[in-house]
Amino acid sequence: MKTRSIFYSLLFATSAFTLLSSCSGDKKQDHEAHDAKVVAEPDNLRVIAPQFEVDDTFRKQLEGVFINYVALKEALVASDAEKTQQKASETSQALADADMTLLSGAAHNDWMQYLSEMEQSLNTIKSESEIETQREAFSTLSDNLYKSIKAFGLAGSTAYYEYCPMAFDDKGAYWLSDASKIRNPYFGDKMLSCGEVKEKLQ
Repeated sequence: MKTRSIFYSLLFATSAFTLLSSCSGDKKQDHEAHDAKVVAEPDNLRVIAPQFEVDDTFRKQLEGVFINYVALKEALVASDAEKTQQKASETSQALADADMTLLSGAAHNDWMQYLSEMEQSLNTIKSESEIETQREAFSTLSDNLYKSIKAFGLAGSTAYYEYCPMAFDDKGAYWLSDASKIRNPYFGDKMLSCGEVKEKLQ
């Protein structure tokens, strides 16, 4: 029993060290070196099925929001505040195109809650020119888009739910991506590869 306990302790320590090593390197490390790092999907990665059965048209519309969100995320990866504002506007339009009348009951109620939070986050990003303020609002946007995709699903895309433990002074933050390769929107090229894949949503 003692041997097994030691084994699991060592296994946990090794996993923690691997993640922290990818997140705590020299922040001035060459951009291309970071960009070349591809994080493989964990063998035990959970694939999350949608909570609700909804009209495929709504899933396609939500997928449109996700596609625009990914472009917004990439603007933050590039630390480009002006482009981030532009992509937030495009994401807002995609969000406005999602037809809530295609939902009913609990699905409709949940969407209205997520929608309000996402609209507020996007309005903040559009109105702010400071990249760090944009990133804070993006974190809230990500949380609610994650809940939306988890609830309703996408029409054909796969969304990867990713996490950086060092974002916002080590409080940690999540985001969504269309690939398992880590491109951190909270640090950009300072620590582009900092993070890990937590879930896969379809």
